[in-house]
Amino acid sequence: MATVQDLLGVALAGLVSGLVILLIFEGAMSLVRASEFGDASGWIAIVLPVWLFTEEFRAAGFGAYRIIVAVLAAGFGVAVGMTLAGLTAPIFPNLVSGGVGALGLTVVYCVVWFYGLRWLSHRVG
Repeated sequence: MATVQDLLGVALAGLVSGLVILLIFEGAMSLVRASEFGDASGWIAIVLPVWLFTEEFRAAGFGAYRIIVAVLAAGFGVAVGMTLAGLTAPIFPNLVSGGVGALGLTVVYCVVWFYGLRWLSHRVG
C-alpha cells in the first residue's frame, strides 16, 4: 500500500464487509430462533483485516524489522481493541462491543504497521 489512507481504507472496508456478513448471519439465526440477535461476538468481523495484515506482512520482504513492527502493532492493537470492547461491554450486546473492539484493533494496527515499518526499515537499511 502506498499511503496509510490506502491501508486504512482497505482494512476498514474488510471490517465493514465482515460486520455486514455477521449481521446477516445473526438475523438469519434469530429468525429461526436458534439464538437471540446480538449474541455473537463482533470480533468475528476481523477476519478480512487479519487476512490483509498477513498479506502486508508477506509483502514487506525479509528482515527482522517486519517481525518487530508486526508484534508491536498487534500488541498495541489488541490492547486498544480490548480496552474499547471492555468499556462498551456493559452497555451494548456482544455484537456491538466486539465490533467496536475490532474497529479499534484495525485502526491502531494499520497506523503502527504503516509508520513503524517505514521508520524502522529506514533506520535498519
